Amino acid sequence: MKSIALFAASMIALAACSGSETPAPSVPVAETPAAETPATPPPAVSSETLTSQGWGALKIGMTKDEVVAAVGDKRDPDAAGIPGDCEEYQPKNAPENLWVMLEAGKLTRITLADMSKLKTDKGLGLGDTAETVKTAYGAAAVASPHKYQDKPAEYITVWDGGPRKEPYVQDEAARGIVYEIDGTGKVGAIHAGGPSIQYVEGCA
Repeated sequence: MKSIALFAASMIALAACSGSETPAPSVPVAETPAAETPATPPPAVSSETLTSQGWGALKIGMTKDEVVAAVGDKRDPDAAGIPGDCEEYQPKNAPENLWVMLEAGKLTRITLADMSKLKTDKGLGLGDTAETVKTAYGAAAVASPHKYQDKPAEYITVWDGGPRKEPYVQDEAARGIVYEIDGTGKVGAIHAGGPSIQYVEGCA
């Protein structure tokens, strides 16, 4: 009997000890706010986009020596032109299908042609539609008939400062861009620079 009583007493004591512990209150874990995805910044205008003032290190109005120092001499030594009068050629160190025009020893025009992947400062390039060009520039874009092809071929001219009043711009300080639209209604070539952007046959 004594042993049973001792066993019962020990069990009661053990139960009392176990029951005396109060469970620690649960502390809610603060949720880490999900990191917000930053908004994609607008693409920066690269120095290698074509503008009415030039492309990269090439600036309209620089001398031939400066052009050569910036992008090298002719890629093709036999490129057509009359040295000292008017030359148009692809420089050795310029991107493929970028052409420079020099008149009287100065850079007057830069042209993107063939399969050039370069863009203008409006993000426009070869293969874009005429409508896209006109929408990008609004009232500043002036369309004129193409000399050799029927519509939809045309020239879309954008002069710095807005449309010009004179039928043919001769002001050497004028700067602009011409988007030459081909027979498919898309940009086939882009000319940027001074009054020579109005030429339709190379140096003429």
